Parts: sequence; C-alpha cells; structure tokens
Amino acid sequence: MSTFNQRPDTCEILQVSCVDRWQVYRRLQELDIDCWCEAQKPLQVNLKNTNEANQLESVLKQFTANRHELVQLLQSCWEVS
Repeated sequence: MSTFNQRPDTCEILQVSCVDRWQVYRRLQELDIDCWCEAQKPLQVNLKNTNEANQLESVLKQFTANRHELVQLLQSCWEVS
C-alpha cells in the first residue's frame, strides 16, 4: 500500500495567530480536510492520511514562512520537475 493513502488518523491542535486562523481554516475547508475552529480556541484538524498532512504543512507555510523561505521552496519545486 502506498504511504499516500495510509491513515494516520491524527487530530492536530494548531496554535495559529488569530489573524491567520480563519484563513487557514477556510483553506483547509476548501481542501476538504476535516477541521473546526471556535472563537478564542485553537484550530483543530483531523488528518486522515499523509496527503492531508502534507497539504496542512503547505497551508501553514503560506502563513508562517517569510518571503525568502517561500521563494526558496518554489525554486526547489522547479528543480525537482
């Protein structure tokens, strides 16, 4: 079985700034990743497989990485292709 489809079934509680929390939540919803968020509470995400874990990491990088890190990530993606 591919690791792409394995089921880690983990629930992550994320400490994301309140400014970014709702944007992260909306993006995860767009990706059909189970998550929930209440006012003044941390964002919680239920990861069903490693693909969702990778998507979560990517979404979080968009909000936490500085411009230089994002440029390096994009350049490394072009080099892999």
